[in-house]
Formats: sequence, structure tokens, C-alpha cells
Amino acid sequence: MGGNSGSGTGAGSAAQSSSPADKRPNELLTSWFVRSGWSKGELARQVNRRARQLGANHISTDTSRVRRWLDGENPREPIPRILSELFSERFGCVVSVEDLGLRAARQSPSTTGVDLPWTGPQTVALLSEFSRSDLMLARRGFLGSSLALSAGPSLIEPMQRWLVPGPAAGPHREPDPAASRRVGRLSRPELDLLESTTAMFRQWDAQCGGGLRRKAVVGQLHEVTDLLQEPQPETTTRKLFKVAAELAELAGWMSYDVGLQPSAQKYFVLALHAAKEAGDKPLGSYVLSSMSRQMIHLGRPEDALELIHLAQYGSRDCASPRTLSMLYAMEARAYANMGQPGKCKRAVRMAEDTFAEADEWDEPDPDWIRFFSEAELYGENSHSYRDLAYVAGRSPTYASLAEPLMQRAVELFSEDGEHQRSYALNLVGMATVHLLRREPEQSTVLVEQAMHIAKKVRSERVNTRIRKTVDTAVRDFGDLAEVVHLTDKLAVELPETAEAV
Repeated sequence: MGGNSGSGTGAGSAAQSSSPADKRPNELLTSWFVRSGWSKGELARQVNRRARQLGANHISTDTSRVRRWLDGENPREPIPRILSELFSERFGCVVSVEDLGLRAARQSPSTTGVDLPWTGPQTVALLSEFSRSDLMLARRGFLGSSLALSAGPSLIEPMQRWLVPGPAAGPHREPDPAASRRVGRLSRPELDLLESTTAMFRQWDAQCGGGLRRKAVVGQLHEVTDLLQEPQPETTTRKLFKVAAELAELAGWMSYDVGLQPSAQKYFVLALHAAKEAGDKPLGSYVLSSMSRQMIHLGRPEDALELIHLAQYGSRDCASPRTLSMLYAMEARAYANMGQPGKCKRAVRMAEDTFAEADEWDEPDPDWIRFFSEAELYGENSHSYRDLAYVAGRSPTYASLAEPLMQRAVELFSEDGEHQRSYALNLVGMATVHLLRREPEQSTVLVEQAMHIAKKVRSERVNTRIRKTVDTAVRDFGDLAEVVHLTDKLAVELPETAEAV
């Protein structure tokens, strides 16, 4: 825990050194304090209570200490963080340490930008701060309002540092003799439980969409960052970073699924940092593939391709065939959206050939890549050809290439029964192929099936795909009775409403 805070004696001073001439009344803190309606004694009691919850039992604040903070004394950690949490809860919005005038105002890297320090302690601090802010804002309905997306060089160049060896490069770092002697409070069964809980969250996401369990995942991530701030043996720390990386990626994926794009990107970036701390390059490549998928969704296939190439280069010697196949499939999607059919077809073939080697792989795949089944492979490759068809001016040739693959994906997902969101997305994909082939009657049947699933799966991504497909059907075949009926049904069964997360 951070520095001392006491009544001025015993536990030591809570103030950072400053000369009397430099100290001015803290007008920002005073403003928040006055509006809170608390007395100095009540604020002191709340600080002490929160400190005990954090295990900082040495902190003993009183009214005279609160008065000195208001007069301009700058307390040491964890007091600023505690005050931030207390005022955030009081006002129902994130009140940062800077908002309280307790540090020089700066732009917090946890809420803006993606160029973050590649060090373990700062990764933990940023994960903790961002997940806490997310939970606070989600409760009050302001989630994602202060974030901005990064793209182009401002995104790609910081991500390239994932490949740079350094003290945070996992297994390449020098062992810390002191770390091996640390005794953490986590047992092996407890670590196993954290990993199995993450796998359970991932299964729920596949079945129910990102909107139902997103807050639970973010809360679990915040708990894991608390554990990472405690002294742990080196092996435990690396396992915790791996769990944190998987949870952050899943929080990002769920945010992406419900339409919170800036929040999704922030979680993906933090997940990549945590994966590097864990020394898990295949997991890092998986995070980059999720970022790539988001860039395709946002209409930036060039950025998506750069991210996939980073993933392929960084994990080419250690990823399983299933993981490499997924990366090739995402590479094909990027090339398709860039209008490069030759490179797209080559990547599709590489995805198919590499996936065929998955059964011969000696080691079990990690849980995060097990979703990439034969059905997912068919679905991704068919979407690549479908995307090519649109880029090439609604080409019937590429639509014909997409149809048998998409049909097989739909059949496999129907038999699967677990991955309901993927089933719905591929039903919509098949519907778009029929529209490309000017077969609107078949398209409307598939969209209605997807709508039935969408009512049970909380995924704004599914809802958006359905609405866009119906819009296309209306534009091209608006007078057809089946399309008119579908439009009316969409308005009733899948109205546009704010997603509760």
C-alpha cells in the first residue's frame, strides 16, 4: 500500500513535502467537499473505513487532517485514490484524482489514447483504474462518454511495441530472487478457479451475447488487478497477468458486441499489455485479432491488416494451428474489405490448410481459441467472399463462392446449439448472400430466424446486422410482400433501444 496518513504523529505525515509558500487552498477539493454535504468528521470516518477495506490499517485520519487537505496539503497514496472513489460514489460519476486537485492536471492514459507504458506495475494500475471507472459509469448510464477511438498510426505504432523485448517481456526477463520467496495468499486451487470462471464467462458470452454478463466480467477483472497489487511469487504473478489479459480481452469483446467501441478498444489494448507481462505470445496474437475484427467493423481494413500481421509475426513460432488458422481467416477478411481478391483467396486457402493440421497438434488448445471451430472457419471464409462481392459492386461470382461455405456454417451452428450469437450472425450473412443473388424471398426467411435468436441474445452487433440487412432488402425489393412484412415485424420485435450494460 502507499505512503502513510495519520493525525500528524505516530503513523507519520500524509503530506508530500512542500514549503508553506507553495501551499495554496485546494479550491477543487473544497468545491467537491462542500457539494457533498459531508462534514469534515464524516469524510474522515469514510476515508478510514475505506482504508480498512483496502487493508491499509495504518491510516487514521481525523478532522484536522481533512482541514489540512482543504488548505492545500497533498496526501500520499492511497488517500487520493480513496477520495476519488468516495466522491465518485457520492456524485454518481467518475471524479478523478486530478478533478480533486490532488495532482497536477494531466490527461489520464486510462481514459484517452492507447500509447501506454509497457511496464507491469503501470499495466496493473491502468487496468484497475479503467475497470473501476467502467463499473462506476455503467451503474449511472454514462459508459464510454469520455473515450475516443484511435486509428491509423496512432493505434498501430504503439501496438508494434508489443514485439519489443524488454523488462516486461515475460519469460525473457531476469528472475527476481526475492519474488520466489514471496508467499501470496492465492493457492493453486484458487488460481484454477479464476481460470475456470473466465472460461465460464466466455461460454456465457457465446450463448447470451455481450450485454448480459459484461459488468460481471469487468468486476472480476478489477478483483484480479487487486490481487496483482499484492506481493506474489513470480509464477503466480504471471498466471494472474494471463487471467487479467483474458478477462480484459473478454470485456473488450463484450463492449464491442454491445456497441461500446472506444471502451472495447481500451480493454483490448490493456489486454495486450497484460498478455505481454504474462509472456503469452499466442494470447497476445488473439487480442490483436479481436482488435483487427473491430477495425473491419469500423471500416478500417488497412488498420485491421496491420494488426493481423503484427499478430502473425509475433506468434508464428509458438501458436497452435487453430490459432494460426484464425489469423489467416482474419487476414482474408481484411484483404476482402480492401478489394484485393487474389490475396484474400490465398489467405482463405491458408486458413483451410492450417485448420486441417489442428487435430495433429500435440498440445491442448487454450480455452480462448476453442471457439474457432469448423463452423467458425466456414463462417469467416464465407464472409470474406461476401465482403468481396460487395466491394466488387455486388459481384455474383463472389456471392456464388460465399453461398456453399455460408450454408455449411449455418448447418453446423444449428447443430451446435451453444454459440447462438454466431448462429444468428451467420443466418444474417446467408441472408445477405441471397440478396446479392437477388433471391429476396429466401433472405427474409433467414432474417426472421435470426430475429428469433436476437430476442434472446443481447448483442447490439446482431441487431445492427439484422437492421442493415432489412434496410438493403427494402432498398432493392421494397415492394415485395415478404419484405414489407419483415419490415413491420422488425419494428415490433426488435425496436431500437439503448442497450443496458
